[in-house]
Amino acid sequence: MKKLLLLCLTLNLLSCNDSGSNDNLNPPIDSIKDHPEPPPKAEIKETTSSNIVLQVYSNKRFKDVTVKKTGENEYTIEGKGQIFEASFNYVVEDGHEEIKKGFQTTDAGAPAWGKFKFSIDVPKKRENSTLTLILFEISANDGSRQHELPIPLADK
Repeated sequence: MKKLLLLCLTLNLLSCNDSGSNDNLNPPIDSIKDHPEPPPKAEIKETTSSNIVLQVYSNKRFKDVTVKKTGENEYTIEGKGQIFEASFNYVVEDGHEEIKKGFQTTDAGAPAWGKFKFSIDVPKKRENSTLTLILFEISANDGSRQHELPIPLADK
């Protein structure tokens, strides 16, 4: 009986003082993969001016962006951008295809928040479609879209 008790005590002490590492609990730092964060969602606010309710859109690179419908197919977009070399792109799509694309500039480059204002004329190709304007910055590294800000273009 003493031998059994002594054996249990020895095994217990050995398991507590195990010098082996728990690799599953503490992986080496260089094996931890860097997972990119999901893109932030656009912030939407409403503002009232002259009895007109405007939605204001913002994200990491664009802020205070508003869209006013000025004609049957015409929209005026204005806001601020913190854009490298003050140049950004836009595309208007209807969920199926890109209808219009182009680029604009702000009046100041990053790190300043430069103002911009431009107008577009975009007729719908499909009567029941919804047009979406997407503002974005082009990556200098790989040419991909960065910091996209989608804005629905209202029919009213």
